[in-house]
Amino acid sequence: MALAALLNLSPILTPAATAQQQPSAVPDAPAPQAVPPLTGLNGPITPGKGTGGEPQDATNPSSTSQAQQPPSSTSQPPSAEVKDTVQAAPPELPAAGEGTGALTRFKLNVNFVEVPVTVKDSKGHLVAGLTFRDFKVFENDTREPLALFTVDPFPLSIAFVIDQSLTSDVMAKVNDSLGAIQGALTPYDEVAVFSYNHGAQERTGFTGAQSARLPAILALTKETGSDMQVPVNSGALAGCPITSNGSCVDPNIQPGFSAGSASGVITIPKEIHTLNDAILAAAKELSSRPKGRRRIIYVVSDGKEYGSKATFKEVVRYLETNNIAVYGTLVGDSARWGEGYISRVHLPFTMYDNLLYKYIAQTGGAPDSESSMNGIERSYAKIAEEARTQYTLGYYSKEPFIDGKRRKIEVRVDRPGIEVIAKNGYYPNARDAQ
Repeated sequence: MALAALLNLSPILTPAATAQQQPSAVPDAPAPQAVPPLTGLNGPITPGKGTGGEPQDATNPSSTSQAQQPPSSTSQPPSAEVKDTVQAAPPELPAAGEGTGALTRFKLNVNFVEVPVTVKDSKGHLVAGLTFRDFKVFENDTREPLALFTVDPFPLSIAFVIDQSLTSDVMAKVNDSLGAIQGALTPYDEVAVFSYNHGAQERTGFTGAQSARLPAILALTKETGSDMQVPVNSGALAGCPITSNGSCVDPNIQPGFSAGSASGVITIPKEIHTLNDAILAAAKELSSRPKGRRRIIYVVSDGKEYGSKATFKEVVRYLETNNIAVYGTLVGDSARWGEGYISRVHLPFTMYDNLLYKYIAQTGGAPDSESSMNGIERSYAKIAEEARTQYTLGYYSKEPFIDGKRRKIEVRVDRPGIEVIAKNGYYPNARDAQ
């Protein structure tokens, strides 16, 4: 009875309501469309090459006619800043820290010339902030457009050359200042040490600038120096002052020997200062250093030269061939005020009193004259800073490298009251052809 009552109370569903409760039918997927044929093709299609003719835009038939039209003659005038016809395009400007890496791209091109330049004002301070537009480089009086310009510092390969033929008082100052050499260098630098007196001697090959080996080698390089004696070749003291059994006690002044003669007149021995041989030995060691490093010979000397086997012209040619600059701290007589300038004048048939200055001027280095120990120590840091903070210019030479002729270089800066220091020439190097 209860079940019948419940059935009687349920609503009666009409056919329309039944149709609304049924789920809607799922539509079919879209039918595939046929790909339209390619239009505007003049030939068969070759994989990787396209068609045999120029493709045309079917949607824009006028694109072909527009592309064939000549450019408009009403172009904008060039900028007023571009006035240099030689330097039409800017050189390669490497990003910060990539200046040394940019040079490696030119290592196979024998006509690429690298020119380090130092710029100072009238007070001797370094001038910063110059751009490539301020520099002009001339080779054999012909201006060359710059292909590279960078101000990034280069790691240094320095060959220190210490003169041991100095007088004892000057040698003592140099010995006390050698400990400051390491403080002027960075861990990226490398150092070789040479000394000379009666010939050149290599103390050590290239080693790390901050290694423990360098101060140990510099300590072993210290010498007492030599004092000049009063030359006497005539008079009562010129002969043999002390004799024994008719012969001189000192064989060096015995008549008939190396320092004397049969007439009793003593030939005064000349001073030996083998500066040329020492610079050449250091240059041979530097010539094998890799590219991307600044090759420098640093000489601590009074600049005197006599008795070397190598000549000045031969050594300078080797330096200019291998892109080596000579820097120096002048001590002794060459550091005195006034006398240092007079010593640059060479009298014929005499010893060169200051040949080091000619090396520095020829290769684009920098000199510094100091007479005190503190001044010598400061010169190490000063010259290392100048060698590290240089403008590096590069250009392509139009001269063939196989002729072996010297090329003259002149660097100019379009600013008044400044000094430009750079090498004034170079010889082509056959090693660059490898």
